[in-house]
Amino acid sequence: MRNLAKSIFISTLPVYGLVAGIYALNQVLGQFSLPWLGAALGALTIGVFFMVVLALRPVARTKANAPELTSVIVVSSVFTVITSFSAPPLSITAIVLALVNSGAWLAYVFWYSKFGNRSDNEFLQVGQQLPSFELENEKGEKINSQDYQGSATLWMFYRGNWCPLCMAQIREISNQYQELAKRGVKVALISPQPHGHTRQLSQKMKVPFDFLVDVKNKVAQQLNILAENGLPKGMEVLGYDSDTVMPTVIMTNAQGKIIFADLTDNYRVRPEPATFLKVLDEQTTLV
Repeated sequence: MRNLAKSIFISTLPVYGLVAGIYALNQVLGQFSLPWLGAALGALTIGVFFMVVLALRPVARTKANAPELTSVIVVSSVFTVITSFSAPPLSITAIVLALVNSGAWLAYVFWYSKFGNRSDNEFLQVGQQLPSFELENEKGEKINSQDYQGSATLWMFYRGNWCPLCMAQIREISNQYQELAKRGVKVALISPQPHGHTRQLSQKMKVPFDFLVDVKNKVAQQLNILAENGLPKGMEVLGYDSDTVMPTVIMTNAQGKIIFADLTDNYRVRPEPATFLKVLDEQTTLV
């Protein structure tokens, strides 16, 4: 099944980083060892990135290749290898752990994080009319995309409440709702998650946005932005579907024509609210 390996990978990587980091650190504390220090640094960097940077801090985006973190993890692995051979006895376990650190992180950055080129999406090109589609609001009532014609609209397709970057991005947009309102912009936040999860998010954000549900990913399939098995494995127990949506932001004018489309090829790379405001202001100037 497509992306199943990615789904399993992302569920195990944070746990690996934390467990391996604690194990390696315990080796350092038990009997100080430079090779184990390098292995601990690499593993803990992975664990801290997921458990702290993403889970606890409101981070909506990172650089595509995360150069700072990548450098720390790769250099720590090289450090482990060099010190293992230069200061016997040889620590094979530390070397293996350090190499796994680098391999897992590079797989995350260059394989898991990327969707591939999406710029050729035939349905979501600037200048085209946004296709008509049907969603449901948090109460289960039918909502048609054509109902939004008559005002500019910001459409954000997000993966779900479980995605920390999505939640941080929504908070950013929520903080700019007054600026968007001044420009007469409606905001539609769309996810394939259950209605109850969407209702919880709406109550938490307390902003006059439309929190909508793409039931069974029908619109994601229609617009070719479906992420099969995009949910981290095991989170199905929380009520989420294993398929989700690739993060996508669209802006349409009052006539329903697309004036901005961000089809990121990396789930960690997302547009900032300032970009939306700039596009709107440029459109106003042109008019």
